[in-house]
Amino acid sequence: PYPHVDVALRDAESGELLEGEAEGELVVRGANVFAGYWRNPEATAAVFADGWLLTGDVGHMDEKGFVFITDRKKDMILVSGFNVYPNEIEGVVAGCPGVLECASVGVPDDKSGEAVKIVVVKKDPNLTKEIIMAFCKERLTGYKMPRQVEFWSELPKTNVGKVLRRTVRDTPVAK
Repeated sequence: PYPHVDVALRDAESGELLEGEAEGELVVRGANVFAGYWRNPEATAAVFADGWLLTGDVGHMDEKGFVFITDRKKDMILVSGFNVYPNEIEGVVAGCPGVLECASVGVPDDKSGEAVKIVVVKKDPNLTKEIIMAFCKERLTGYKMPRQVEFWSELPKTNVGKVLRRTVRDTPVAK
């Protein structure tokens, strides 16, 4: 962090500041942090808590104070009350032989509230849903397992190459 900027991690559920290397939402405060949205107190109240700016980034800090951002809070998938971070799922699936790239999103589910959906671009045309599911079963706990697997020819991305998860989530039919 920059000098004279306080950085902490906040528990998503309780709002309490976290100690040690626990994972939580990154919050900041300092003289260089903006005071709020101009003439919009509702928007300001939504991004501040107890004087801290809620960044929306999820991560952890090591013992030296280095910050590691692992995901975005708005991308988190809530499966039966458990937090599932898309980057973790994507990291596992990307390690599966035959996967070129992938994106993970939450989709509505009657039983668990949300379920994990993985969209895969194949490197190997012989890659199947069954191969991906077997690969994930060895590496993920049950609630983190993808419930839907789709194969697309490409993933939607920004101009700088970042996957547009919202577009993946909102596209109802496989591409």
